[in-house]
Amino acid sequence: MAITDWPATERPRERLLRCGADALSDAELLSLLLRNGAGNKDAVTLARELVAGYGSLRALLDAPTSELLATRGLGAAKVATMKGMLALAERYLLAPLARGRVFSESADVRTYLRQRLGAREREVFGALFLDAQHRLIHYRELFFGTIDSASIHPREVLREALRLNAAAVIFVHNHPSGVAEPSGSDLVITTRLKQVLAEVDVRVLDHMIVAAESVVSMAERGLL
Repeated sequence: MAITDWPATERPRERLLRCGADALSDAELLSLLLRNGAGNKDAVTLARELVAGYGSLRALLDAPTSELLATRGLGAAKVATMKGMLALAERYLLAPLARGRVFSESADVRTYLRQRLGAREREVFGALFLDAQHRLIHYRELFFGTIDSASIHPREVLREALRLNAAAVIFVHNHPSGVAEPSGSDLVITTRLKQVLAEVDVRVLDHMIVAAESVVSMAERGLL
């Protein structure tokens, strides 16, 4: 039976408009993006199978584009819609940072970083480059590593700060282990980066460690 033949009280779109998104399951929300199913499966059934097959909605949406294109039931249009939705969500989360002042204790910063880095399976080191009023110029991911480390090159960070004419920076990186506690090597590289950037009058405001469920500020811990 097609979804259009379901009772109005059971159709995902009508339920969302009537009751809000919280009334829908992950699979039902995903079905709104898919719009239609595959073969003899409706969009909700397909969505449920996809979420179950990947283990979670997040794992599905974070999967590489090439892998999704090879997944039965997904074609270019569906994959493009899913990836486009993710990009739109990231820009939505980034918008408050771009509009106002950025501080390390900002809830908007933490929310954005958890969305961006919290589920990564490999370490990623990035930076929020800020102007003299601490407004965001650009967020950039700079170095990519293994499951527990990433090689950081201060010269490359310096070059990017100068290219963007940044006056301050907040460093960020994730811990795929799920434990957002600064390590000894985190302290060492932060000190080194502060020394290098101080030579060109760029302030390091914070270094934030991101895990799936939490974000730790080294500035708040008194480690800068």
